[in-house]
Amino acid sequence: MELILALAIGVLCGSGIWLLLRPRTFQVIIGLCLLAYGVNLFIFGMGRLRVGSPPVMPKGGFIDPTAYTDPVPQALVLTAIVISFATTALFLVVIMVARGMTGSDHVNGVERADAAAVAERNE
Repeated sequence: MELILALAIGVLCGSGIWLLLRPRTFQVIIGLCLLAYGVNLFIFGMGRLRVGSPPVMPKGGFIDPTAYTDPVPQALVLTAIVISFATTALFLVVIMVARGMTGSDHVNGVERADAAAVAERNE
């Protein structure tokens, strides 16, 4: 189970970083989402993976805390999901406005052919 989780975290973070380096704004947004999902899985995995065990310890007697999952990372991931959803919505609105103002969906506002033409004019 841990190996599958580690592979999923690696694939999500690697894909997210690769998409962050792309020139189009929509790819950057998808990269940020994938990176956020990878970090959320990492935080969730820090609470110990236990299949079939309750997340909260019962009252009374001696309790072995290693037999239970930690609820704090679960709460942190839930909060991070809400924050990443709001951030993604904000980024999409900013991208739509930038697309309307510049006419391009590139991160720097101009496409490669346009950037070469601008560089030639400046020289």
